[in-house]
Parts: sequence; C-alpha cells; structure tokens
Amino acid sequence: MRALWLVLGLICVGLGILGAFLPVLPTTPFMLAAAYCFARSSPRLHAWLLNHPTFGPAIGDWQSHGAISRRAKSLAAAAMLAAFGVSLLLRVPNWVLAVQAVVLCGAATFVLSRPEPPK
Repeated sequence: MRALWLVLGLICVGLGILGAFLPVLPTTPFMLAAAYCFARSSPRLHAWLLNHPTFGPAIGDWQSHGAISRRAKSLAAAAMLAAFGVSLLLRVPNWVLAVQAVVLCGAATFVLSRPEPPK
C-alpha cells in the first residue's frame, strides 16, 4: 500500500510542477495531495515538501490550521476568473459555461471561506 501512496504522491508532484507553467492546471492542490500521499508512504519526501521554500509554507498552513493565505486566495480567485474569461472569449457552448460557472463558484466559495493562517 505504501508503494501506491508513493506513486500517487509522485504523480501529484509532477502535475503540480506542470501547473506552475500551465495556467489551467492548479499547483497547490496537487502539492497538498502529494503531501498527503507522502505522509503515508515516505517521511523523507513528506519532509522535503514541508521544507520546500515555495510549497512548504502553504502546505504547513493547510495541515496545521486548514488555512489559505490571503495572497493565495487572491491568486486562486483571479485564476478562476481568468479561466472563465478565456472560455467566454473562445465562445464555448452555453452548457459548458454553465457547468464551469457552477464548479468555479463552488471552488471559489471553498477557497475564500477558509481561514487565513496566523501571523
């Protein structure tokens, strides 16, 4: 079972790295998932993620407090708006816009309702 968690964690890290370069793919949720997987499979990789200068603070805030920083909330909301805007510009079918709007509103509600980490 540890091997499965390890493979899933590595896949999540790969997708998270891709997300750093592709605007439609989020990075942070994949890194959070990778931390979850590594906590069950590899203490070394879990520690690496927690100590990573870019991803570590966000993962630590989430694991300790279920919190998302104000900056991350702003970036997430902007990315969601941009994704919807691109869909509008591409004139995707109305049913796709409706589904996208419902999903993005749900995701935005979740992200924006999380507490901010303690100072």
